[in-house]
Amino acid sequence: MNLSAVSKKLWCVHKLLILLLTPLLLLPLVFTLPEKEGRCLYVVVLMAVYWCTEALPLAVTAMLPVCLFPTLGILPSKKVCPQYFLETNFLFLSGLVMASSIEEWGLHRRIALKVLTIVGVKPAWLILGMMLTTSFLSMWLSNTATTAMMLPIATAILESLFGDLETLKEKCKERQEPDNEVLNGPSSVKLHSLPSEHTEKQMLSIEGPDVEEQSDQRSVKEIRTESAYQMKVWKGFLICIPYAASIGGTATLTGTAPNLIMIGQLKSYFPDCDAINFGSWFAFAFPLMLIFLFVGWLWIAFLHGGLNTRLCFTRTDHRAAAEARARAMIENDYKKLGPINFAEGAISFFFVLFAVLLFTRDPKFVPGWSVFFKKGYVSDAVTGVIIVSILFFFPSQKPSLSWWLDPQASNTPYVPLLSWKKAQDSVPWNIILLLGGGFAMAKGCEESGLASWIGGHLQPLAEVPPAAAVMLITAFLACFTEFASNTATIIIFLPVIAEL
Repeated sequence: MNLSAVSKKLWCVHKLLILLLTPLLLLPLVFTLPEKEGRCLYVVVLMAVYWCTEALPLAVTAMLPVCLFPTLGILPSKKVCPQYFLETNFLFLSGLVMASSIEEWGLHRRIALKVLTIVGVKPAWLILGMMLTTSFLSMWLSNTATTAMMLPIATAILESLFGDLETLKEKCKERQEPDNEVLNGPSSVKLHSLPSEHTEKQMLSIEGPDVEEQSDQRSVKEIRTESAYQMKVWKGFLICIPYAASIGGTATLTGTAPNLIMIGQLKSYFPDCDAINFGSWFAFAFPLMLIFLFVGWLWIAFLHGGLNTRLCFTRTDHRAAAEARARAMIENDYKKLGPINFAEGAISFFFVLFAVLLFTRDPKFVPGWSVFFKKGYVSDAVTGVIIVSILFFFPSQKPSLSWWLDPQASNTPYVPLLSWKKAQDSVPWNIILLLGGGFAMAKGCEESGLASWIGGHLQPLAEVPPAAAVMLITAFLACFTEFASNTATIIIFLPVIAEL
């Protein structure tokens, strides 16, 4: 058997090999370091390797402290298990449940289409509109949920603008033909939904208004060049969504898991520090989010063909015709949504109330509404759970007194804004476990003395000027997240940085 065949077979089982060999290779940590610190470091490094390589599912790795900390004598089970549902986890859970209700009633589609009708249909403006919508939703919902909701909408708009993706790819691959050869046929391709995104596509009309088919008198070279440009715009339009979700998630504590891990571990290491809450974090992070979003839009639009003179000047050509179709499609789809119904209005109200209550609980510069309760008893988690609990019993249809008085009225079943089945299916429970695993790891590092032990060895770095230290740490962690998830990275390194 040659080397190539052996390497392929090893790659097929590489996760299993990592799973079995890593505990053996890390055993020297247990025997060469101080007893409790060495055992805790063994668990931390083992989990770090599993998280970075995904030898085990991330959520399963996050549960390892439940079995390893008690059996290795690091932390009793009664101290480990409660870490998996701290108040920070409930705050994050309330954001995920709110996302479920928004998706259930299609409020995200209404917001996206309204923004796109305002910004226009030129590629750069479309990218900006999609980034603004995605970042706004991601401020309150998880990055993953926001991206999953926005991608089908983006694909539907792209198909109206440029036609079917597979046909567009074929046009880009066509071989060079004589320049004088003319391709006769319709100027636009009949649009069809991609089979992988059937459900969302049926909610958005893919085809624009009926347009009389005209003969395309361009050469094959011109068509291929135009198709290549359209592919660049297509890529940019899709790429902007996850980027905008990541950028928008930094603006609020509930926007992304690392922010919540930070606030949870901050309370563990510095229990007397109350400088960071939802409002203070927003005041710090929102201006930075706007800067990053603007720079990201300029860069993506520049790389993918959206920044050109068409932003300021109107031309009559094939692109103008495609833009007109896209504009008509967006306006038509927005009209099809009709006036905002009772359920959408209710979800919008609770969404705004959710944000306002989080901002005003304890804004620091003025007294918040938490002063009406016993000091220290009401947190952001309490606020979030109160709001999302209402969603499970608030009616999705406008209550009517005449229904009670009319014996002939149809006895339709009562439907709340959100059912538990919908929340159970759509909430990514693995992220809740991942958060808990991070808090359990931090608790183990603190109780075992590992954090202090590491901090003592890093003491010489304390002499580095703070600005330089921040830049070094930022650069290192940014590189580390290239091959590990953001959540795993912050879980691994935050205890070390806290001690430093």
